Amino acid sequence: MNKIDSIQRILFDDIDVRGVVTGLEQSYQDIISLHNYPGVIERILGEMLAAVSILSTNLKFNGKLILQAKGAGSVTALMAECNHLNECRAIAQFDGIIDDSLSFRQMLEDGYLVLTIDPEVGKRYQGIVPLENDSLADCLADYFQRSEQLNTQFILACDGVKARGLMLQVMPAAGSGSEDYRRLSMLARTLKDSELLSLDNETLLFRLFHEEKCRLFPAETLQFKCQCSRERSETALKLLSAKELRELVEELGSIDIDCQFCNSKYSFDRIDVEQICLQKLSK
Repeated sequence: MNKIDSIQRILFDDIDVRGVVTGLEQSYQDIISLHNYPGVIERILGEMLAAVSILSTNLKFNGKLILQAKGAGSVTALMAECNHLNECRAIAQFDGIIDDSLSFRQMLEDGYLVLTIDPEVGKRYQGIVPLENDSLADCLADYFQRSEQLNTQFILACDGVKARGLMLQVMPAAGSGSEDYRRLSMLARTLKDSELLSLDNETLLFRLFHEEKCRLFPAETLQFKCQCSRERSETALKLLSAKELRELVEELGSIDIDCQFCNSKYSFDRIDVEQICLQKLSK
């Protein structure tokens, strides 16, 4: 039985298709327990976490991958990210009561999907596509077809307890990748959400691809971990001038920075602010 909070690559021998399967349970619960989200938002955040953890397997450098959905409807923003250490987090912004029957696209009126690759060293890369499909899985497939001309299939499921995902993608190489992809994709479409959520990875692989030559790579553990810290908050404050910092702490008594992801609070009093101002002067 595979560990639920993990990512595993699927190797198909002799064909130009790659696969990834992922699952989140404790990490997913750690994230949603910090907020009082409606059930429909908890489930879509679970799907986004599954998707972004799958996509993070493409990272060949230290950094993070950020998946965002933005719109003008009752839900204004959904965000999930995963870094090269397989540390993930997620957040949602919404107004009012959210109808539990809304599709992904209906929640995000006039919405668009943003995929950002953010290396620790080097330039950011960002791709954007409009939301023209009802499900996150289909929107992601549309993104890869438009941005990279790669046939890609996502199957994502979340029941509010755990989230799981499967991806198949034709490799950008010569050969019979497209034909093989179509065959594997047809097999994957027979998978029910209940099977994806309940079967371990080995059983899932046999259920779908027992006639293919394929195997699983060793599992990589996923976990929730927020990247916020007092040091990062201090770095953000250093972007303000000494005058602005002193005026703020004089007015408020202290400057408090709240992390929306994990609800941590970092407070800077007058002494802290003066130390920051001195550091700014010394540079």
